[in-house]
Amino acid sequence: MRSTRIAISAAVLGALALPIASATAATAAPAAAPGSAPATRLCDRPGPWVISTKAVTIRSKASVTSTRLGILYRGHKFTVHKTSGNWHSIRDKTTGVKGWVSGTYVYRDVRMCLD
Repeated sequence: MRSTRIAISAAVLGALALPIASATAATAAPAAAPGSAPATRLCDRPGPWVISTKAVTIRSKASVTSTRLGILYRGHKFTVHKTSGNWHSIRDKTTGVKGWVSGTYVYRDVRMCLD
């Protein structure tokens, strides 16, 4: 009975140590040779800006009480020029309207590299 427990404990420890040994071998790999693929892959870069609701109000200033200039709908393409607190200065590429939108409804899409 005791030898069975020891064998099981050794197997569990071996299974737990395997990922650590693999990780050390992976980090000890030589760096990529010059002239190979660039270090930044497409999946490493932040994704496009996305609207998390049907529409967002474009405002003249970074304030809920400021004048409404237009509406940014989910399918519209837009660029973010700068950020101030939880507000983003944007330009709607579909309509050409420039203004501020709340960061509560606009976010950067996250991409993952699955290697």
